[in-house]
Amino acid sequence: MTENADLTSVLDRAAQGGRITAEEALELYRHAPLHALGRAADAVRRRRYAGTEHIATYIIERNINYTNACVTACKFCAFYAPPKSDKVWTRDLDDILRRCAETVELGGTQVMFQGGHHPDYGVEYYEEHFSAIKKAFPQLVIHSLGASEVEHMSRISGVTPEEAIERIHAAGLDSFAGAGAELLPERARNAIAPLKESGERWLEIMEIAHRLGVESTSTMLMGTGETNAERIEHLRMIRDVQDRTGGFRAFIPYTYQPQNNVLKGRTQATLFEYLRLIAVARLFLDNVAHIQGSWLTVGKDVGQLSLHYGADDLGSVMLEENVVSSAGAKHRSNLTELLHLIRAAGRVPAQRSTTYEHLLVNDDPANDPADDRVVSHLSSTALAGGTAHPELKLIDAG
Repeated sequence: MTENADLTSVLDRAAQGGRITAEEALELYRHAPLHALGRAADAVRRRRYAGTEHIATYIIERNINYTNACVTACKFCAFYAPPKSDKVWTRDLDDILRRCAETVELGGTQVMFQGGHHPDYGVEYYEEHFSAIKKAFPQLVIHSLGASEVEHMSRISGVTPEEAIERIHAAGLDSFAGAGAELLPERARNAIAPLKESGERWLEIMEIAHRLGVESTSTMLMGTGETNAERIEHLRMIRDVQDRTGGFRAFIPYTYQPQNNVLKGRTQATLFEYLRLIAVARLFLDNVAHIQGSWLTVGKDVGQLSLHYGADDLGSVMLEENVVSSAGAKHRSNLTELLHLIRAAGRVPAQRSTTYEHLLVNDDPANDPADDRVVSHLSSTALAGGTAHPELKLIDAG
């Protein structure tokens, strides 16, 4: 099916809400004209969000990296350190709570609690920390971890994934961030993360979580040498689970960053490949509500373009992030600029919750929030002072 008429027929069917097969998705990804692909994906977005199709959402959050000690040694990662290395660091609970305090101070609604697979951190560690965060800041949503961390903590504590999920959920985890998906097909996953669980196991644990009432997002890492067919297979694996559970709130693809890691940038995804993947994901994942553009890894201009290729969300003003930044992601933004990016794409920005409800629609630029401290990916040090917690002091980034 490579004739233009066949591609047009599939695009038209998908744009009108029809389900396409993985084989058809692969043909579209490989051969469909870029602008036609974008138009079809945008038609799907507009239909899904009829009445609010003029809006694009964002969130204010913080990614608190609690340790860089990790036993999985993924080849794309520039953040981790071997557990016995003199480069290992761990944040104590007081440090973590100070970072949560600043998140609240700056209008954040969500924290992502992510780090390495520490050889000593079982379920008990996460129970202690999540319960402490919820006790001190009940208004913060803990949207954190993923199936890889569940697999690891279950093994350390000698419990089933079901028990681990139930316990950390009871302690305060609200939803999973979909961490550790990387690439789900076997060959591609083994090439970059041979010490992690299989893609099938990752999905199995996410399915368990969904069944237990803990929803998640789904992610994908592009550009580590995977084939086009493996990218589409990743989407198929997610869609199949979503058909059974409905627990994936969003799909978030991002691109591999080439610095300071074993792969050394030998393979990377182009910006056009990224936009094509965003569009095909919107057409193929007919059972996943939201598609998020990742301006952090592809740049603000391409992130903005993703809003015309099926994305309805432009990610976050993330007050702290160290993992992807360690591998060379240098794009920075702030709340004012993010609002401008969305408006320049012809959309009205709206701050959202973790579950995608609109908290604040920024329909009048004259009423935009103005706080020059709300800066994304700039610093991993907490600010001193603040009206909510004037006792805060500057802390070492570690």
